Amino acid sequence: MFAWIDDDLEERRRRGLYRVRRRLQSGQAARIRLGGRELINFSSNDYLALAGDARLARAAAAAARRYGCGAGASPLVSGYSPPLRALERALAAWEGTEAALVFSSGYAANLALIRSLAGPGDAVFSDALNHASLIDGCRLSRAAVYVYRHNDADHLADLLRKQGRSARRRLIVSDTVFSMDGDIAPLGQLVELAECFDCLLVIDEAHATGVLGEHGRGVTESLRPGPWSPERVFKVGTLSKALGTQGGFVCGPRRLIAWLINQARPYIFSTALAPPTAAAARRAVAVVQQEPERRRRILALAEQLRRELREIGGNIGDSCCQIVPLIVGEAQQAVRLSRRLEEQGLLVPAIRPPSVPEGSARLRFSVTAAHTETDVKRVVEVLRGKIPMRSIV
Repeated sequence: MFAWIDDDLEERRRRGLYRVRRRLQSGQAARIRLGGRELINFSSNDYLALAGDARLARAAAAAARRYGCGAGASPLVSGYSPPLRALERALAAWEGTEAALVFSSGYAANLALIRSLAGPGDAVFSDALNHASLIDGCRLSRAAVYVYRHNDADHLADLLRKQGRSARRRLIVSDTVFSMDGDIAPLGQLVELAECFDCLLVIDEAHATGVLGEHGRGVTESLRPGPWSPERVFKVGTLSKALGTQGGFVCGPRRLIAWLINQARPYIFSTALAPPTAAAARRAVAVVQQEPERRRRILALAEQLRRELREIGGNIGDSCCQIVPLIVGEAQQAVRLSRRLEEQGLLVPAIRPPSVPEGSARLRFSVTAAHTETDVKRVVEVLRGKIPMRSIV
């Protein structure tokens, strides 16, 4: 009955695309235990090293003692707890917006926002390398979807001219930091195009939240005042990466948040964020604002890694943040190189199709505030002379 599944899985093994879960034997940190060994961990999105922070754990424990471990219901029923309300207020104040709305995950937040803003008769314009949650939100909206070449504002403008004018409503959708490449969207140009073609702009700051910008608010901090309306820009962030907890959020005008509360199915029909998680996330928001040296350290270490990988012939693409890919080509090559690094005490995941296009498999280094210069030098030492020729720039 399931022979087709067996055939598919065998083909995945042959192509180096088969995936398995591995049993972690420690908490998240720059050094973890996996398979009975301690490894230097370059696989985690815990960029600010807050997932194991004692202050967050204490905040979660205090909330658990007072409110219990679960929310019990949707926020619209009885799950809108005091820690969740406090978290939403803290996010809105930090982001400088009128309001914020917290979801169970960043994935749910993206689906909710896009599906609530677009539908049949509308047009959505999506970057070719957007995260799966943005792609799925576009598909589920039932709007016409047009994919523009990655970070190509000219191609986007051409599509808007040819395909957008007849649509009832137009959305431009993009990540700011692209999670497999570590490059950044041309946000200023996207805002200009949104104004020129009367579009709404949905941006996902998941991998920028807490790390980029003077105050850690992401790439949006780079936007300069101009002849465009802030009400065009709708922003999604995550609590589960740099903020070290779980969940996602949308921030923006109060009327947008009110619309989502009444319209967004992933919000209406999902159990609210658990009180301990909400309390820990609120504490993380405070740490981000109080300790800017964490993000400065991350970006300095990532720049060191990029420089030294280039010196030994590595192709790191257009990375310019804490995510540093080493592009090697075929999936089998990436898997072999990842295993070789693990043998030397380094956990660096091999990223393969469908996460990245065919022929662009890579190692993905996530630099965190808990890494050291010695960790970076260890990576380069192990890789020296082992990078496949196809990765040479």
